[in-house]
Amino acid sequence: MSEPQPRGAERDLYRDTWVRYLGYANEVGEAFRSLVPAAVVWLSYGVASSYVLADAIDKGKKAGEVPSPEAGRSARVTVAVVDTFVWQALASVAIPGFTINRVCAASLYVLGTATRWPLAVRKWSTTALGLLTIPIIIHPIDRWVPSCKFPERKPSVTKQPEGGRSRCTLEGMHFGRYW
Repeated sequence: MSEPQPRGAERDLYRDTWVRYLGYANEVGEAFRSLVPAAVVWLSYGVASSYVLADAIDKGKKAGEVPSPEAGRSARVTVAVVDTFVWQALASVAIPGFTINRVCAASLYVLGTATRWPLAVRKWSTTALGLLTIPIIIHPIDRWVPSCKFPERKPSVTKQPEGGRSRCTLEGMHFGRYW
């Protein structure tokens, strides 16, 4: 699962326990796509997306609990939620789901053109290949996705002239919403 925690370190429910496996639901759904109704695959995406949302909310709550000046709290919480949501949505749902979908579609096509196996055997073979692909793609995706998200930068909170409301920025980038 993940590296052992040092003594006294807090366990992350969404990354250090069995709950983490809910993020793989859509990959399993994609592997079974040729055998189950489309609604089952969409349900698997709902489970994985709920995991992503819950993890992002949890990281936002933890960021809000860090003692610091109140002026930077909203920015810190927002950055934590957005950063976690973007990373998890890419690494747990979008990229693996697309990858497994394409592996399974390609294998079903190749088995259909290169063999005379019955359709049921081709579908089960495709599902098995999809399931076997999941552990192979996890670590490369987990290493690649962080290079695609927001750069690690400290948020700054600036006062705006209109009403003195503050805006969260990431060195020139802002989320477009005022706090």
